[in-house]
Amino acid sequence: MNWIQRKIYLYNVTFGLYMLDWWERYLFNALVIVLMWFVFYNGSRYVTDFCKRIDASSKLDFGRRAYAADC
Repeated sequence: MNWIQRKIYLYNVTFGLYMLDWWERYLFNALVIVLMWFVFYNGSRYVTDFCKRIDASSKLDFGRRAYAADC
């Protein structure tokens, strides 16, 4: 049994998929894939917005420091 087959086996045993019919397994896996897509999509949107906010606030903070140094 190679590494990928072992991981698939552990996934099936962990979630109890080995006792389901083939169509129930496909339905469960489709729901898991959709859930993971939502998590990754919204996570990537959050990270990009967070990075934009950090970048914008650091530019504002740098501008304030430069202005305070001139006074």
